[in-house]
Amino acid sequence: MGQLEIRIFGDPVLRQQAHEVEDFDGRLSTLASDMLETMRAAEGVGLAANQVGVLKRLFTWEVPQETEAGDIERVGGAVVNPRLLDSSEEVEHGDEGCLSFPGLFYPVDRPLRVEVAYQDLSGDDHQVQLEGFFARVWLHEMDHLNGILFIDHLAKHDRQAALKRMREVRLEQGLDESTTAAKPGSLLLGRGGLA
Repeated sequence: MGQLEIRIFGDPVLRQQAHEVEDFDGRLSTLASDMLETMRAAEGVGLAANQVGVLKRLFTWEVPQETEAGDIERVGGAVVNPRLLDSSEEVEHGDEGCLSFPGLFYPVDRPLRVEVAYQDLSGDDHQVQLEGFFARVWLHEMDHLNGILFIDHLAKHDRQAALKRMREVRLEQGLDESTTAAKPGSLLLGRGGLA
């Protein structure tokens, strides 16, 4: 399959809640691989299945990290059915962008530390504690799976500016309501398989 189409703000799939993944099969692994490829090509650090039109609780992420030797390695992978277990009261203020909002970056407050339970592509259970930028990436993508967008966390004036800019982007790209509806053969899926 390869690279997938990233849905732009205004597409209704971005506001829909994704469904729990129940089938841990080759199709799920292929979707995750295609999402990673799509995310890398778009130079993003995270991508939720909603953003490629699939209503499954799956996101991919990849962040550069410096090793003890001073080299840069990429840390990340696929996260299935994530659940927030705990978050710190302490928050961190930082800029966020989103592949569904090309070119936009705004300050967002997020908990500094979180604990998340999730499954991998084989269905095995895991728990992880994340801090700083890692926590921010996971929370951003988990929001996507619940139909929540980063602009929902913005101050009113920033949100209005973001919405105005996205209307301009949609006009520039020739997107309108008729192009955001689910098309035959699209990947907009509910609880069914990926076929």
